[in-house]
Amino acid sequence: MELRALLPDELQDDTEIVTVSVDDREGMQLMIDRVAADDGVTPDFIMLSDPDHRVIDRYGLFNEDAPPNRPLPHPATYVIDKEGVVRYSFVEVDYRVRPTNEDILAVLMTL
Repeated sequence: MELRALLPDELQDDTEIVTVSVDDREGMQLMIDRVAADDGVTPDFIMLSDPDHRVIDRYGLFNEDAPPNRPLPHPATYVIDKEGVVRYSFVEVDYRVRPTNEDILAVLMTL
């Protein structure tokens, strides 16, 4: 999913995109550098590092079947409103299956 293309101008001021990864800060920076090199644009959303998977565990996303040397969570997308209520969740075991920008945008437009 192309997160940078998700938000139309009218939602830019009131919506925050945050990603969470098990990568440490060094790994996150490598990913940011790779995306910037591939796309010519640095991601403009918050990317959080969770190498101990504390947040991932709280959401029940830790993938117990992942290799021990590469703890990967199940891919998930959440829309959380300003009061902290989860308004949409999409969790999938297959990392190739993701919600579309249109799916997420439809939920955002109802908030």
